Amino acid sequence: MNPPAGLPPETGDGLLSERLRQYAVAQPEARAYVLLSERGHQEAAISFAGLHARATGLAHRMAGQAGVGERALLLFPTGIDFVVAFFACLIARIIAVPMMLPRRQSTRDASASILADCAPRLALTTSEVLAGRRGDIVSRLQSPDLTWLAVDSAALGAAAAGAELARAGPDDIAFLQYTSGSTAVPKGVMVRHRNLIANLEMSRAAFGGSAHSTCVSWVPLFHDMGLVFNAMRATYVGALCVLLPPAAFLQRPWLWLRAIHEYRGEIAAAPNFAYDLCVDRYRPETAAGLDLSGWRFALNGAEPIRAATLQRFAETFAPHGFEPSALYPAYGLAEATVMAAAGNRGGGWSVRRLDRAALQQGDARSAEPGEGGRLAVGCGRALAGERIAIVSPEDCRRLAPDQVGEIWLSGPHIAKGYWGNSAATRAAFRARIAGEDDTPWLRTGDLGFLDQTGELFVTGRLKEVIIIRGVNHYPQDIENTVQNCHPALRRDGGAAFAVADENGPERLIVVQEVERTERHRIEPAKVIGAIREAIVTEHEIAPAQILLLRPGSLPKTTSGKIQRGVAAQMWRDGALTLLDGG
Repeated sequence: MNPPAGLPPETGDGLLSERLRQYAVAQPEARAYVLLSERGHQEAAISFAGLHARATGLAHRMAGQAGVGERALLLFPTGIDFVVAFFACLIARIIAVPMMLPRRQSTRDASASILADCAPRLALTTSEVLAGRRGDIVSRLQSPDLTWLAVDSAALGAAAAGAELARAGPDDIAFLQYTSGSTAVPKGVMVRHRNLIANLEMSRAAFGGSAHSTCVSWVPLFHDMGLVFNAMRATYVGALCVLLPPAAFLQRPWLWLRAIHEYRGEIAAAPNFAYDLCVDRYRPETAAGLDLSGWRFALNGAEPIRAATLQRFAETFAPHGFEPSALYPAYGLAEATVMAAAGNRGGGWSVRRLDRAALQQGDARSAEPGEGGRLAVGCGRALAGERIAIVSPEDCRRLAPDQVGEIWLSGPHIAKGYWGNSAATRAAFRARIAGEDDTPWLRTGDLGFLDQTGELFVTGRLKEVIIIRGVNHYPQDIENTVQNCHPALRRDGGAAFAVADENGPERLIVVQEVERTERHRIEPAKVIGAIREAIVTEHEIAPAQILLLRPGSLPKTTSGKIQRGVAAQMWRDGALTLLDGG
């Protein structure tokens, strides 16, 4: 059947659950979600009518276990059960708390702190998890006030609807999105129903979308990009979302591309490292017959975006029909629901080569011809209904175009604040620009600038800037220099950070993973020497210490961001896993 076009933006009274209900009537048999196996084969599927029926039944069962506004942990592997549980929470007016399944024997697991912070009443999961086949998660998260429900059990599937549930209001909290913890302890961002629907409409206005706009995603559903931009955006426009387990992508990235080909995916978003991984693992034999001509929107976000990554991906997959203009660098964060800036439909991406010395002084001036400079990738412009300002973090005054400052945001997609943390909420969500009206702004903690056309360029994190002898250095620049200086060093596997003694100046520390295939072939002393020489040559600073790490040991968030603060603390504690001889 040919599914009808997406509902108009105003349909659903500002509730995503209402849009699902209306799609369940308008296109009941159309597939809403498809789950692929670890090998890329279709494992399960659910229609819009089936999703609405399962979510409604679960919502009634949950309403008998928890009150309006109580919290429910969502502890699932990637799959349809997660989606059912999320919509059930929206329908039951119970606040969903998407959470990563705790890793076995992990020393950097945030689940305990999340549990203590939001005090959930319910924990929704699968029968497999409850049975302990993925580790003893239940006992690790056990609490006397926590009730566990397996959403795939026969009893829940047969739950009677009962009396109609009261509908949520636009200012009710839809879910808590815990921040990734790349720079601090995770905090629960309170995303209201109105924030969610506003951001989904912003992305629809930027990129369009209809029932034919299939999305293919491997990004975890507990991550804001995977949940909101990929999975929920598809439901918002009435389209199919194809889900691939994250581990499958990491092991075989071509499965993502093959699924985009097979399901004629139009839109797919992922962090920068995913595009690098696709290129690094490219093999002509696995890509035979691959057709990516229908992939119109390849969003790159959630971590620093490299111009070299975009260029490599475009060149590698051009023979397979991929158009370079389909690459869309974007900027987003949980506090803005997810998306905060993106390019215009058909606009492609832009790059500026900046003078390094000027950039260190806060001036985004283009480098002179022949000079190396630093490549900065444009992340698009403000979305419909949003305002972006670049503000001096010291005196809160608005800065002119091409001046580097903190990125501030204002608009209907900005979340309510942090759960149970009024001080952090005031600091981040209630900022005012000096000399202007009383409009509240969100302080993102990210550094960047707007060019003369209003395009946003992100240059780093405010709290991660390294200051050596009064000069600002961005850790991403140093890490990129390191990873380019020797082929044995793992891309996206290093961290640069500053440490200081109580009365001493800041010192630069660099830790860097070695590729698994190279760890027994290299001479660590020579590699460290190459790193030191490259940093001194390109940045005119000498690292106090360089450590080589075993592959996979650097702390990262669930979306692949380097946790520089955690790495620095592990360095202080002597807890980093060093390469033998490194």
